[in-house]
Parts: sequence; structure tokens; C-alpha cells
Amino acid sequence: MHYIPNTDRDRAEMLKKIGAADFAQLISCIPQSALLKDDLRLPPPLSELDLATLLKKMSDVNRSAGESISFLGAGAYDHFIPSVVDHILQRSEFYTAYTPYQAEVSQGTLQSIYEFQSLICELTGMEVANASMYDGASAVAEAALMSHSHNRRREIVIPDSLHPAYKKVLKTYCSGLGLKITVAPVENGSTELSYLEKNLSSDTSCVIIQNPNFYGVVEDVAKIEPLVHTTGALLVLVCDPVSLGILKSPGELGADLAVGEGQGMGNPLNFGGPFLGFFAAKKEMIRRMPGRIIAATTDARGKRGFVMTLQTREQHIRREKATSNICTNEALCALAAAVHLSLLGKSGMAKVAQLCLQKSHYAMEQIAKIKGFSLKYQAPFFKEFVVSTPIPPQDIINGLVGKNILAGTDLSGTNPQLKDCLLVCVTEKRTKEQIDYFVNEIKNLI
Repeated sequence: MHYIPNTDRDRAEMLKKIGAADFAQLISCIPQSALLKDDLRLPPPLSELDLATLLKKMSDVNRSAGESISFLGAGAYDHFIPSVVDHILQRSEFYTAYTPYQAEVSQGTLQSIYEFQSLICELTGMEVANASMYDGASAVAEAALMSHSHNRRREIVIPDSLHPAYKKVLKTYCSGLGLKITVAPVENGSTELSYLEKNLSSDTSCVIIQNPNFYGVVEDVAKIEPLVHTTGALLVLVCDPVSLGILKSPGELGADLAVGEGQGMGNPLNFGGPFLGFFAAKKEMIRRMPGRIIAATTDARGKRGFVMTLQTREQHIRREKATSNICTNEALCALAAAVHLSLLGKSGMAKVAQLCLQKSHYAMEQIAKIKGFSLKYQAPFFKEFVVSTPIPPQDIINGLVGKNILAGTDLSGTNPQLKDCLLVCVTEKRTKEQIDYFVNEIKNLI
């Protein structure tokens, strides 16, 4: 039982025990700029009807991505979600479920996670998958730690084309262990192969390649793989799951680990979360995988059942033996992904990927015809591409918001060399009419 102080005397006694004069000293590590100086500006008590009316009025000030023509991407994608996904998700046995510690009363939850793992293995071509991670960034960082745990080497090599947010999370994860992160340069939007040839060494633990990368460019993994494995390092591929409908899987490309962001599989944008990280690997590495794995078994009567197994996290085993301090998985988001993948199947995933490919290339060709615009990288891309713009990208974004268009991502804040570049994403949801409207409105700004 946790003790909760309920008197001023109790609170004063607790502060004294920990050596703090008052509550302000207890939180002195928080910058003053982050502290609230004024009272909360809350309205007087309201009835349920009045409260609902007020909240609706406040929400109407915003415009969701679903109400706009979205060309945003950069790791969060506006893909179509069949209505049955939410219908299954909102069943109370899934929507209100907690961690399935007791297998005998959690068979439905356990089976749904098992099916998710199986689908991720089939999608990625890998042998084992865990029950999911928080998001793509944490999956990438955990892959780096797992690689270090596997071979005890201390250098993590990443290309400059890795998602900027993934780089930041990776840096945070690696700092505690003192792991070195080396950034390989990019040539024409993809990893510079000559750099890998010259700089990978016996201390390189893994090379993390995003494919397609942050700029939408499809990396030449077939040439990267032998360079990595010749030195004994591991190859980690960060994948867009939708792209795997038409691109070779990580397993086919010789990857040791496959990770990525699964939001594009049945999960809405949700203003940035919750998202879904997937994590798969070769079978030989299963005991070093973070999080938890659900397995199929038989009970005492010979009937098939599901259990949690290989729970290599600090909540279940000795902390010094744990492979990760990730204490949960995104079970509801993983269920959405499993339902989505089951509905689409192999042919459906291929069709969605083909539509993304065709529509993005059509958009690129039309934008490149506008005076002053050009494709930044002359390289194969999937559904995202970078265009050089004659005016600041943010001016394009701001200028088209009023036209109900979310124009893309300004790359000037990610790389000084891309100060005049806009990242545009085109998914299967965009129609030819919407793309033509987008292109025409860009012309009107020039």
C-alpha cells in the first residue's frame, strides 16, 4: 500500500526527511520558464450539457488532417483505415484490457498479440517479432542497444538520412552506455557507400539504414548488406511497412533486425500519438529482444493456448539481466495493425503501395513543371520526395493552409543544406483532382 500524505504536517515531515525545505525546492530542477506563474484559467462549474457545448466550441477552432488535403509525411502518414478496424478495437474486451499477466483469463488479448507478431514476421520476412514497442524511434534505439548486447561492440553507424527524431532518441539511449554514434554522409539522398567501405571497423556494432529513408529515397540495401556483414556488424533496417507491399523485405535483403513505425497500419494520426513500433529479428537473437513475446502452447487437456514468454524486461527479471526497461507494449495499436493487415492481405498491401508509388510520382512530375521548382534528389523514391523551392518552404505551407491544403514538411530545420526544400508525401488517399488542385495553388503563390 502506498502512503499518501493528507495533512500539512505530513507533507512537511516528508519534505524534511528528503532534505527539502519546501515544495518549491523539491522541483527546483524545473526551469522557471516552464512553471505556471498564474492561476489556472478555468470557467466556473458547468453542467454536463454546458461543458460539452464549450468543448465542442473549442475543438471547432481546430481543423483535423481528415478535414484537409494532406501532403504531410515525415514519419506520420494519412493512410486509409477501414471502418471495421475501429469497430473491433472498441470492443470492451480489447479497449479496456490490461497487461495479460494471467493467461487463463487473457486468451483473447494474448491471441491478438500473437497474431500481430506473426503478421509482422510475414511482412518483414524475419523469424521472430515482439509484442510491439512505443513507436518507431524507440524501436530504432532498442535495436542499437540489442546489437551492442549481442556483439559488445561500441560504435553505432547511422546515415544522415535517418529520421531526425530517431537520431535524437538514439542519442539519448546510447549516452548512458557511452556508445559512439557515427553519422555517414548522404550522396544524392541516400547513404554514401564509399564512406561505409572505408569507415566500418571491428568496433562497429551495427549499421542502421532507413529504407525508404527520411527523404523518401529507396536505399541500395543490396550493396550495403555485404559491406556491413564483412566487418561482423549487424544490419538494422528501419522500414515503412506499407512500402513492403512492393519492396523486398528486410529478411530477403539479409537484415539482422527489422524495426519501424507501424502507425500507417490501421492507426490514425492522432496529433502525433499514440503510435506503434514494431521490432523483428533473426531467431538466434530472440533472447536479447526487448519487451515481451507471446507464444502458442497447449494446456493440460491438449488444447491450444497463448502465454507471455521470454519477458526480458526489468519488471520480470533481475534488473542487471534485463535487455530493456520498456515496461509495456502498444497492444491496442498493435491490434489495429493486425486487423488492418488481415483485411488487406498480401494483394491489398501491394495495391496500396502501388497507389502510393504512382500518385507520388505523378505529383512530383507536376510540381517539377512549375517554374523554379525541381526534384532535389535524382533517385528512386516511394511515396515521399524532396523538392527545391524558389520561395521559403514555410511560405508555401502558410500560404496553402487557407486553401485547406497541408502542403508538406519544411526541411530547413532539419539540415542547413535543405533550407529551400519541402518534403511532400502522397498516399493512396490523395486523388488526381486533389493533386492537381495542390499544384495549381502552388503556382498561384509564385
